[in-house]
Amino acid sequence: MNYPAIDPVLLQLGPLKIHWYGLMYLIAFAAAWWLGRYRARSSGLMKPEQVDDLIFYGAVGVVVGGRIGSVLFYNFDRFLADPVYLFRIWEGGMSFHGGFLGVLVAMWLFRRKVGLGFWQLTDFIAPLVPLGLAAGRFGNFINGELWGAPSRLPWAMKLSCEQFPPDRWRDFAGALCAEPRHPSMLYEMILEGFVLFAILWIYSSKPRPVMAVSGLFLLGYGTFRSLVEFIRLPDVQLGYLFGTDWITMGMTLSLPMVLVGAWMIRHAYRQERT
Repeated sequence: MNYPAIDPVLLQLGPLKIHWYGLMYLIAFAAAWWLGRYRARSSGLMKPEQVDDLIFYGAVGVVVGGRIGSVLFYNFDRFLADPVYLFRIWEGGMSFHGGFLGVLVAMWLFRRKVGLGFWQLTDFIAPLVPLGLAAGRFGNFINGELWGAPSRLPWAMKLSCEQFPPDRWRDFAGALCAEPRHPSMLYEMILEGFVLFAILWIYSSKPRPVMAVSGLFLLGYGTFRSLVEFIRLPDVQLGYLFGTDWITMGMTLSLPMVLVGAWMIRHAYRQERT
């Protein structure tokens, strides 16, 4: 099938442009806010009105951490040549792993406002995250980015050469528009978004040892992201890492999440038994 080539600008009012991708961020924060207030009422862990501040802290962590992570993980050479690039956010560039670290810092600061332990707080917010990830991946789809390897599956999408110049990718992946490709951003939307949300929401609906829900988030996200990275094209400025034709930066950053998440779950249940 052909990629529908949606205009990334949702609405333009004179010089003001409202992008679909920006709207996806608003949807992500709104979903986290609504789910957070629901969890606050049902768990009694914090007051529903405290969720407002929680989401504000989290949003700052996502944006600041996501931008810094994108620059340091994926565009470090450009940053060294032009340090001001870090602040040119209108040129795009956000990283999940950077945003994740930014949220951890934000939660470390916020925990004092509600008198919770750090892991209690991360267990609370973990199920709030995946639907936002799904919205972000749909924004990637609208922007026509994060494509996968060639595929002959019925849902593989053929791209327009006018929109996606082939010489940008030829060094390591051939012409992007030469043949149908995996819509890998939609795979991530389903796995990291909807499937991970269902797993975490159901798992956290019953009392669990402190740190277990956070560990399951790390394990689930790291696993799903690493699997998709096998068929997702690497970032063009980096290519594949370590002289391979399959290891990507996303995979390198996600695999440690799997190991840490598995350890956290094991440790949480061990602590509960002692």
